[in-house]
Amino acid sequence: MPVISSTKNLEALSFTLVAEFDAAVERVWQIWEDPRQLERWWGPPTWPATFDGFDFQPGGKASYYMTGPEGEKAGGWWKFTAIEAPRKLEFDDGFADESGAPVEAMGITHAAVDLQDIGGRTRMTVHSTFESEEQMEEMVRMGMEEGMREAAGQIDGLLAEHARA
Repeated sequence: MPVISSTKNLEALSFTLVAEFDAAVERVWQIWEDPRQLERWWGPPTWPATFDGFDFQPGGKASYYMTGPEGEKAGGWWKFTAIEAPRKLEFDDGFADESGAPVEAMGITHAAVDLQDIGGRTRMTVHSTFESEEQMEEMVRMGMEEGMREAAGQIDGLLAEHARA
């Protein structure tokens, strides 16, 4: 499994996931910038994502939903706040209702993705910050840490597929 660590810091209201891949930074960047590749790994295997909107530029937005094992759908949205291809990406992340509108009661999480070359391989660090201790605890209770680890665990297979193509 590519995940080498996942760390919750309640004092800093943050969660950090670090994973390493046998692929160049530019290749790992593609799994973020291409919504068809992103939906192959964003979300745990039992809750695959479908991106139905994806404007990959600073200020742009993405909308998606994840489909659960019983067909239930959970919506989400991103607002891209910074993009520095192929190394850095930042976005605000939130839940969406059935019509795609933000669910304000769930708050917003800010994600910062950093891709670093480590001798031809890539270290991906995803650092998420929360608005409050309550929000962070709720996300942990909902399975965010396990879900992120499972989602990142799908990336190696996607990278290997494209390496053979």
